[in-house]
Amino acid sequence: MRVIGDSSSRGLAGLTERPDFALVGVLRIPSAQSSPWFSLVRRVGLAVLLLAASTLVVYVGREGYHDNAREHMSLLDCAYYATVSLSTTGYGDITPVTPSARLINILVVTPLRIMFLIVLVGTTLAVLTERSRQAFKIQRWRRTVRNHTVVVGYGTKGRTAVDAMLADGAQPGDIVVVDTDPQVLEFAANAGLVTVQGSATKSDVLRLAGVQHAAAVVVAANRDDTAVLVTLSAREINPKARISAAVREAENTHVLRQSGADSVVVSSETAGRLLGIATTKPTVVDMIEDLLTPDAGFAIAERDVESEEVGGSPRHLRDIVLGVVREGRLIRVGDPETDALEARDKLLYLRRVHA
Repeated sequence: MRVIGDSSSRGLAGLTERPDFALVGVLRIPSAQSSPWFSLVRRVGLAVLLLAASTLVVYVGREGYHDNAREHMSLLDCAYYATVSLSTTGYGDITPVTPSARLINILVVTPLRIMFLIVLVGTTLAVLTERSRQAFKIQRWRRTVRNHTVVVGYGTKGRTAVDAMLADGAQPGDIVVVDTDPQVLEFAANAGLVTVQGSATKSDVLRLAGVQHAAAVVVAANRDDTAVLVTLSAREINPKARISAAVREAENTHVLRQSGADSVVVSSETAGRLLGIATTKPTVVDMIEDLLTPDAGFAIAERDVESEEVGGSPRHLRDIVLGVVREGRLIRVGDPETDALEARDKLLYLRRVHA
């Protein structure tokens, strides 16, 4: 994620003070996409229906019209008049002459003509309507968004983090992706995620993404200094959110924790350890991959301690327990503190996932 000194993020100051209509293109709320061919067929079908309705109205009141070419108007003549009338061509060879025909022309044919013209220029109107619809959705989203997850950076780490959250049951609409690259944001939007284009090092961009109301923030920047700055800003905006960050170098772990990160993952060293283990114990790496992939096999899950389990040891439970979370602190099984479970404890255990 290119954020420091990125020209694409200049001029974004004061985003949260902008009107919702001005945020269209910066903040994007996903919506169901329909086929262009379906939209075209639908518009053509609507135009045909309007033409048929106008033809029927003229045919019913055909006695009130005068045709220069013949004495009585046929159904074809009525269709011809409806066509030239709705398209505003108006050759004048067929005209309403009686008061009733003129009244119907005012009350029925003219509104149909307006609707027909709207269909003809539907492409332009659709663009304007889409912008208005997006502005309304942005307004509603900003007013109601709560307890969501903000993912900063949608590179390999960010996409993998999102995939893991979706596999664990998270809803796409509850995930907001922040990045400066329009192309990767397009991929995120196609996946049904809310997207914000801008530099996450700027507080206004984070506020636009709703960090102040978020339950969690995932910092998946490509540079460690960027991750530190984003973490500092996110923690300042939301002191209660759980912030998880990735760094390339282990020496920067303590800096991120001091900046407010609750969890820090050293991406380069973790990958290096797995590569080293794979040279002699490839099945161990396979098992770790299985645990980290929530789609099938085994997965690490968390649950509350049940009432009948209070006071007992996790080693005697039906689940394979790996650790106990007590007051936000992880205690590994085997530690004397875990011999007696407490009511507010949470258990980290192995859960079988069916494909």
